[in-house]
Amino acid sequence: MAFLLWILAVILVVSGIVSIVRGALLWGIVLIVVGLLVGPGGVSIFT
Repeated sequence: MAFLLWILAVILVVSGIVSIVRGALLWGIVLIVVGLLVGPGGVSIFT
């Protein structure tokens, strides 16, 4: 389960960075924050 959360977090953070580069600053920041919250290294919302 932790591995799946880690993969999801990486996808969210990468998507956030791509969104920021494409000009959607607010959406990119939201995706990065959610990715950090979901990831097992962060404050996981599932535990």
